[in-house]
Amino acid sequence: MAQHFLLSAAARSLSAAKIMRMSEQGVENVFLRLRWPETDGKPACPACGCLICYAARRPTGQLRWRCKACREDFSITSGTLFAWHKLPLRTYLLAVATFCNEVKGKSMLAFARELDVQYKTAFVLAHKLREAMASSVKGLRIGGENREAEIDGAYFGGHVRPENLATDRIDRRLAENRSGKRQVVVVMRERGGRSVAQVFPAEEAALDAIRLRIIKGTTLHADESPAWNKLHASFAMQRVNHQEGYSVDGACINGAEAYFSRLRRGEAGHHHHIAGPYLPRYAQEAAWREDLRRVSNGEQTHGVIGLAMRCRPSIDFSGYWQRAQVA
Repeated sequence: MAQHFLLSAAARSLSAAKIMRMSEQGVENVFLRLRWPETDGKPACPACGCLICYAARRPTGQLRWRCKACREDFSITSGTLFAWHKLPLRTYLLAVATFCNEVKGKSMLAFARELDVQYKTAFVLAHKLREAMASSVKGLRIGGENREAEIDGAYFGGHVRPENLATDRIDRRLAENRSGKRQVVVVMRERGGRSVAQVFPAEEAALDAIRLRIIKGTTLHADESPAWNKLHASFAMQRVNHQEGYSVDGACINGAEAYFSRLRRGEAGHHHHIAGPYLPRYAQEAAWREDLRRVSNGEQTHGVIGLAMRCRPSIDFSGYWQRAQVA
């Protein structure tokens, strides 16, 4: 039997011990190379793109530059997801490595204890990392001629607690007895390619997004759900009825099911409750983890930092503390 990838030495290319042994200059160089890969780490003004910038350190030790052309001051993280950061860069590098090391998600209580920050700080930082992960599939279309993709949906949230006495309990499967807060995560996964996860109120609402995200000519595998019936006009479909088997006559959606297994285990073991406006973030995180499950933790860490450095400051999680105080 082949050795699992996570048990191999190839999976371990970056550790917390290695990060703590790095010099301050070494940590800065990691962010410099990932922020400006085109110039091999040489800073370019984020406002005008000028390459002539004068370096100067603040009394606090923070490295900043001033652009010769527009006279704007900027730092390594200016205009990125890590803009206006208050923690040292080493802490952010350690945070990303710790977050990527988990295969089914990271508990925020454990994350806060490991970084020695408040729970809300860890929560906001983790959602910024999820935003960076999601940016890797922004506008991505999957499939194509002679390629195969799988689709499936699973419902999350809207839990209705059963009554104590059996005589008072209701049938929670009926629509009139539900909370109305359930949402469905629909995953579109190309075999040998990337996964795209989106959240909808029902599976039927995902049809337009599926047609947009999956290229015509793709052979589409789906289960027996009637929500997918209308897709036969747009794609060559192979359907599998799970009452008959996991794979029937070549039709199989085990790849999509593997994604939901990861998301469900993350909910059960770490997050305990993922719903509402945060559900898309968790769904996109699980898709990223599933797609990069056989990539070393060092490559994952550098990949997420590179994505974060290319993202603009978060709209949802900038000023998160202040909005909570006003509310």
